[in-house]
Amino acid sequence: MRVPLTAIVVGCVLGWPLVVQAGEGARGSKPSFEIGERLTFEVSWLSITAATAVLEVAGMEGRNDRTLAKLVGTAQSRPMLTRFFPVDNRVESEVDLDTLAPEHMTFRRREGKKKEDIEYVFHQKDGTVTTVRGGLTELLPIPAGTQDIISCLYYTRARLPLKPGASLTMNVYHDKKNRPVEVRVEDVETIGSRWGDRETARLLVIMPFHGLFMNQGNIRVWVTTDGRRTPLRMKAKVVLGSIVADLVEGFPDSHQAGQ
Repeated sequence: MRVPLTAIVVGCVLGWPLVVQAGEGARGSKPSFEIGERLTFEVSWLSITAATAVLEVAGMEGRNDRTLAKLVGTAQSRPMLTRFFPVDNRVESEVDLDTLAPEHMTFRRREGKKKEDIEYVFHQKDGTVTTVRGGLTELLPIPAGTQDIISCLYYTRARLPLKPGASLTMNVYHDKKNRPVEVRVEDVETIGSRWGDRETARLLVIMPFHGLFMNQGNIRVWVTTDGRRTPLRMKAKVVLGSIVADLVEGFPDSHQAGQ
């Protein structure tokens, strides 16, 4: 099982001795992100800049008095990586900003010689998802509050406090399977960035599957402890070395970050 480079960059977040199941406590709290947010990451492997990944939040027209947003994640390999393994992926997920549950996701996957287009339509109230892949359409069961490979980041950013010891468990649907993903807050620490030293929460994302470049499953993500909970760094061990993604554009100014 492989996950797109976009999904590796997409981490999860936060906590205190508390376990939150996806679907619980989903309403009423203000999201830690806003429409118009655009985060650009440089992804390096063995000290080589291998790819650029971008995460964006775009506005959409609401339906039935609901507020919707489109989450867009793209990943493109740099020339050095493209020579032997080109990557050009795009994931789009439409989410309800009240529940932060996905309703429709498309994945345009271009990795090496592999080319495919995947579409998921989530029927959250019915507990099912319609999957369209390789010309085959299937209706499969999902637990309530199921997330997709990009909405899980935004769901977690918005729902947990930033205190060591917390954990969050959610169901992430991908590749015809429901996969439990747990996020734990390991510690609070200060790391360097292009915007100087920033206090962050160090998160451990426990992945029940391998990712791109055969990462060893678990991923660490550093997110700021301010109101925006901006992901600044991701790191995943692989068979040879580590993959590191650092935020290089999109960090909010000091006034916005404190909101």
